[in-house]
Amino acid sequence: MNTVPNPTATWPRFAVLGAGAVGGYYGGLLARAGVPVVLIGRPAFVAAVQAQGGLRLHTATFDACIPVAVASDAQAAAGADVVLVCVKSGDTEAAGAALRPHLGADTVVLSLQNGVDNAQRLARVLGRPVVPVVVYVAAGVEAPGYVRHHGRGELVLAPFAGAERVQAALAHAGVPTSVSTQVPQALWTKLVINCAYNALSAIAARPYGWLWAQPGVPALLDQVVQECVAVAAAEGIALDAAALHTEVERIAHSMATQLSSTARDLLRGHPTEIDHLNGHVVARAHAHGMTAPVNQALTTLVHVLQRARAEAAA
Repeated sequence: MNTVPNPTATWPRFAVLGAGAVGGYYGGLLARAGVPVVLIGRPAFVAAVQAQGGLRLHTATFDACIPVAVASDAQAAAGADVVLVCVKSGDTEAAGAALRPHLGADTVVLSLQNGVDNAQRLARVLGRPVVPVVVYVAAGVEAPGYVRHHGRGELVLAPFAGAERVQAALAHAGVPTSVSTQVPQALWTKLVINCAYNALSAIAARPYGWLWAQPGVPALLDQVVQECVAVAAAEGIALDAAALHTEVERIAHSMATQLSSTARDLLRGHPTEIDHLNGHVVARAHAHGMTAPVNQALTTLVHVLQRARAEAAA
């Protein structure tokens, strides 16, 4: 008697902790490709996915409701071979504490988070190595259970044992994935881009293309980049300032309609990651006896807006 082989049998089992824009996008692609995955998110996310029969993922090439397993408790990660941690930077320690009891001895944990130190922070809580990943994707949560993709989607992973199998599963799902020893530099490069756009997009509640077109903004972003490059150098990370200036301008056109995650958080009344973006640069500058006044101003303005919105909602 012939049997039909299980097409998912060769793929590692994934769990995505933090099924927001990033987690929803990559988890949705994995599920669409038949890779076993469970998405762990807030109760509203779980309820929406169950009610509509799947995660709605809207990209330039498809708009579909993808059947996928969902849960609201980190316990759902038990049995996973790979866990993608996609929570906000401010939730890193709490997520690690919730996840720790459910990890197998050989489970690989990847941090797909903003900022440059989340993998180290997560590793301290978990008591095991965590793989830092550079995420290049523009996506947003349009509504619970509905993720819209705006551009890109590449992942760059630091080397780890078994990376080839994880990379193959992601490639099968249509995710361009590479492994590189230059992840610390890449994380700092991404941090600089985030520092350039996230806070200003939040303050103005406008997308990147609109911001770039405003008088004085390109010069302001140049100052942000200069400060970040100087602080990175003090941290032992050499960045190409000229290349970063070029990339900041390019993103204004390639992601012209993108509203930053910080802007989306502010508009929804959620905590932002500003202390792990511009605020992190300011903190590291102070640690080295330096200043970063433009990043400091942007951080302060976002904090003021957060407080004002919280008071208005009270």
